[in-house]
Amino acid sequence: MRRFTGKKLLIATHNAGKLEEMSELLAPFGITCVGAAELNLPEPEETESTFIGNARIKAHAAAKATGLPALADDSGIEVDALDGAPGVYTADWSFTPQGRDFVQAMTRTWTELEAASAPYPRTARFRSTLVLAWPDGHDEVFEGKVEGQCVWPMRGSMGHGYDPMFQPEGYAITFGEMSHEEKNRISHRADAFAKLIPCFEAE
Repeated sequence: MRRFTGKKLLIATHNAGKLEEMSELLAPFGITCVGAAELNLPEPEETESTFIGNARIKAHAAAKATGLPALADDSGIEVDALDGAPGVYTADWSFTPQGRDFVQAMTRTWTELEAASAPYPRTARFRSTLVLAWPDGHDEVFEGKVEGQCVWPMRGSMGHGYDPMFQPEGYAITFGEMSHEEKNRISHRADAFAKLIPCFEAE
């Protein structure tokens, strides 16, 4: 595994929630994070059908454009009764002409579960794939997940994306009802980050 030896890391996302979450997870290592939006980087087209493929597109595009090592995340929710949908297309379900609307996406998800008469619990998982890419084309890949279930109505205003309808296994509250600190201990991204951490630790 190649180690990251710098102090500044580009987070290849235009999602403010993801940037904040990643910055908090990397703060203990003294790493300064900068987001793609701050550097006016375009959002590359995500043309792959897997989380790894799309994370690689984002990380390598950002590293090549800036000359900085770049960390990209591609993540989504897989709902078992919907054959794993929306999965890699999680963000696509939120698209509207005015921007992303995750209330719309969550409503569609629940509507499809109802239409399928899906049994309870309506199990699902969040997946996160992190790709750390260097300007020379090298990358390291780390995958994480958290199991849980979809609940309705939506609960909580914390977090982002599908958090208000996802209740992690072993908890009575949704990600949307959890503090950032609590979510960051158990989330899919935290699981992937735990595998990434050796990249930032001194030998």
